Amino acid sequence: MTTIDRAAIERTFRQIAPHIRKTPVLEIGADEIGLRAGAALKLECLQHSGSFKARGAFANLLTADVPEAGVVAASGGNHGAAVAYAAMRLGIPAKIFVPSISSPAKIARIRAYKADLVVGGEAYADALAASEDWIAESGAMPVHAYDQEGTLLGQGTAGLEFEAQCPDLDTVLVAVGGGGLIGGIAAALGAGIRVVAVEPERCATLNAALAAGEPVDVAVSGLAADSLGARRSGSLMFPIAQEFVQRSLLVPDGAIADAQRWLWEHVRIAAEPGGATALAALLSGAYAPEPGERVGVLVCGANVPLETLAETVAGGDTSHRRENTAP
Repeated sequence: MTTIDRAAIERTFRQIAPHIRKTPVLEIGADEIGLRAGAALKLECLQHSGSFKARGAFANLLTADVPEAGVVAASGGNHGAAVAYAAMRLGIPAKIFVPSISSPAKIARIRAYKADLVVGGEAYADALAASEDWIAESGAMPVHAYDQEGTLLGQGTAGLEFEAQCPDLDTVLVAVGGGGLIGGIAAALGAGIRVVAVEPERCATLNAALAAGEPVDVAVSGLAADSLGARRSGSLMFPIAQEFVQRSLLVPDGAIADAQRWLWEHVRIAAEPGGATALAALLSGAYAPEPGERVGVLVCGANVPLETLAETVAGGDTSHRRENTAP
């Protein structure tokens, strides 16, 4: 087993670097967000496949001995799209299972990457069960959305890249679902930079785990549940979070929608709810930086239907949207 630490993430970075984008950092002044300090936005929403998850997908596919049957993933959308994209680029067969209530934008992404897509069942658990049946039948290699070594190592490269772009960072805010992104980033940055988790109030998976001292099952729902709705924190990331994640903050769905709206209206960035969740903590005051504190924010996903984003930007009611519970 590989240790999930900075050295391992640096090795992984060298392997996947030719296949991923170095995503830009957008500097936002304090006056633009009405706070005592500005922020550096790491735009992983511009990564291949529309989210940071391409990093973990390439890490898994490039560092493992992939069988002839290829790879398989169960997903609510972003992870499936990332695995499909990486497999397409590397010439590896991929089969992706998603539930019927996945976002149309994410389903369209997966189809565009020519994976064998199976849509069925009402929830992520159904897609996961179907993928496990296929693994047993075919011998394909599973690629887990967050609780797999390669996934954590790949996602951690976003932290290394951000640190290199902004070496004076004091704090990084990271949205959390199952914990692959924050686990990787926390392992990469260690104690040198404060890492703060941000979760929707109705998807408080890591928050509950930290309070209990171990991963626990929680009920999840709400605006960002299609990307941050893992019911249980990953077992691999949890010890990392206990050691290096300073705290977990909770934000309401309204604050997440406000952050989506702010990103579009002020900097013309289209972010999905999960992608805007970390920024929601800053804009809403859930995280209040000290004067002069250098804050970084991961804007981690952009796979949102245009009509849904338009509704959010217009200030429409988001409570009726379909909810999913999937990484």
